[in-house]
Amino acid sequence: MGKIEDDDAMARLEAALYSAGRPLTIEELIKASGTESRTKTLALMTNLVKKTKVVFKAIEVASLPDGSYVFQLKPEFNTVIRKYASKPLLPTATLKTLSYIAYMQPVSSKRLVEVRGSGVYMHLKLLQQLDYIEHQNVGRLKIYNTTEKFQKYFGIQGDKDLLKQKLFTKVRNPSQVVIQQPQISVEPLTQVNN
Repeated sequence: MGKIEDDDAMARLEAALYSAGRPLTIEELIKASGTESRTKTLALMTNLVKKTKVVFKAIEVASLPDGSYVFQLKPEFNTVIRKYASKPLLPTATLKTLSYIAYMQPVSSKRLVEVRGSGVYMHLKLLQQLDYIEHQNVGRLKIYNTTEKFQKYFGIQGDKDLLKQKLFTKVRNPSQVVIQQPQISVEPLTQVNN
């Protein structure tokens, strides 16, 4: 294979990131670039990240904590494009089931049916096909957890207990919670002598 020029390698990286629709590992990017060099590919990716920050306002190439890269819409534009997006990744009900699993994991199939209803079986099937969840059999129950693919796709990394804490603090910011003390009025007692 002949030597790949930087512009060609950069174009290949852009094409791979755009078409993948998911984060790509550095090994996948090395293959896509055609450079066969980790150092060269990392340098090209650094340039691509900088270039997209300058050229684009709503999209970016982001480096994730695990070292992979993703071509994505900047989070602040999610609400703007919602009505223009062709099809969501998951139906709303399935996304709610996935959110519940992510927050409560490990969670049993029995608990999922209690909370989400009998339609949860279709959600679980789809989520397993997408490799966002996995299960272990414990007796007659199935216990569900999210997968590494789920964490990569949604850009969240770390220990599951730490993730729960992060999710909880995002949902309920303690600085915004106002605890109101009951107002007790104390009036002096006066005796009335009749």
